[in-house]
Amino acid sequence: MCSSDEPVRIPIEDALDLHSFQPRDVASVVEDYLEAAHARGFTEVRLIHGKGFGVQRRIVQSVLAKHPLVAAFADAPPERGGHGATIVRLRR
Repeated sequence: MCSSDEPVRIPIEDALDLHSFQPRDVASVVEDYLEAAHARGFTEVRLIHGKGFGVQRRIVQSVLAKHPLVAAFADAPPERGGHGATIVRLRR
């Protein structure tokens, strides 16, 4: 598990798996990841939050709903994670 005292280096790719993060850290991780992905020129990313009880999904989607770099977001299609992942389209 991640400790909030230590910075975590996240590789900036087109998907981010949030399973290893504590729910309390998810919002800030998602915000930082979106900034970095946008800076790298990504126009679409996938956030993998899992299905579970939906806690991380709710956190992720509440961040996305108000983030200025997010043009749109939706549950991933079944072959890309379905309700366990969210596809995010970033503004250019």
